[in-house]
Amino acid sequence: MPIYGAPMKSVKADSKMGQNLLSKARKLEQNDEVDFTWVSGYSLKFQGCHHVSQWNEEADGEDDVRIQTKRLVRFRLCPSDYCAVEDAGGCNSGYGDYIIDMNVYLDAYIESVNDYNEYRCEYLQNNVCDCEDDDGKGDDFDRDICEYDCYVANGVEDICADNNPYNDDEEEEEKFELEEYMECARWEAPDNNNRRRRRRKLEEDEVEYFLGPYCAEQGGAIFLGLFTDETCTTFADDYGGTELYQTLAGEELPYGASSIIGMDCMTCMEPQDADENNDGNDNVDEDQVKEVCEQIYSQAGKCESNLGIDDPNENACTYMEGIKIVRQDGIVQTQASQANKTASIFIGIFVVAFVLLAAYVYYLRTKLDRASINLSE
Repeated sequence: MPIYGAPMKSVKADSKMGQNLLSKARKLEQNDEVDFTWVSGYSLKFQGCHHVSQWNEEADGEDDVRIQTKRLVRFRLCPSDYCAVEDAGGCNSGYGDYIIDMNVYLDAYIESVNDYNEYRCEYLQNNVCDCEDDDGKGDDFDRDICEYDCYVANGVEDICADNNPYNDDEEEEEKFELEEYMECARWEAPDNNNRRRRRRKLEEDEVEYFLGPYCAEQGGAIFLGLFTDETCTTFADDYGGTELYQTLAGEELPYGASSIIGMDCMTCMEPQDADENNDGNDNVDEDQVKEVCEQIYSQAGKCESNLGIDDPNENACTYMEGIKIVRQDGIVQTQASQANKTASIFIGIFVVAFVLLAAYVYYLRTKLDRASINLSE
């Protein structure tokens, strides 16, 4: 299920997300200013993710994880006019490839999604719903009910409605805040009468759980998992923590089986309507590029060999070449590149030679031992 409620066909680089991702990109020669205007014609396209194991410098206790998992996202900037949602690669020419920390990318992605959803809700309120209390409305008119009915009719009640006005007497369920777990964060099981005994047992045993995003094994999706350490490296069970979460929370883990991020093309063009872009706070820079794209671009490793620009940044090309991307039927799979065949052959020859040499040494030693026995006789 897409986060948007309805899929975004294109998220362009000039959009807020696009700018947020590209913020520290290219500098002009004069006054060391950053030029992001070129990004407005591009869209962000998720390419996949992968894990890297690294030493945990903050580990200082016996129970701390020494080797933690670092998660990276690879994305592409495609020309917005040619970025294809149904194509896993997005485009095959005029693009740049980038790699960035997963948490940074997800923060920008969720921010862009929220901005887009906010715009959709405001658009419905102002142009579709007709819920202003004017002289044409009856005495029993209720604006909250009118807007809720409008949201239901357009399939966005879960996004736009703060509550259901038809259930005023019922206690509203607390919504799961995905934004709180875009980085590994401590999670407490909800207070449920049927599960208090289990929860008290966990508290007595000083067991803590953490929620955070992680890459699917094939690298083409990002799920939410339950972990037992603050680096979100060790799963709480063999199923990404989903079974234990359901036991403790009494419901399925959101995005435990469906990807947080989609394969949409996300435009980086800053919207003309200020209400669509953080109340217009980013319009003051007049660069027509979303702040989200700016931020992601600035922090990403870059491989712009195919971008078709002067002085491309290729500082991450070698690293990204080591990550094999397989695209088939719209599915992205990432994996480490295969070992060098020549190196493997030489290693095999060395191992065989070592075994033969060891056998020959053993043969000589045995022969000498026999000779020494004969001489002593």
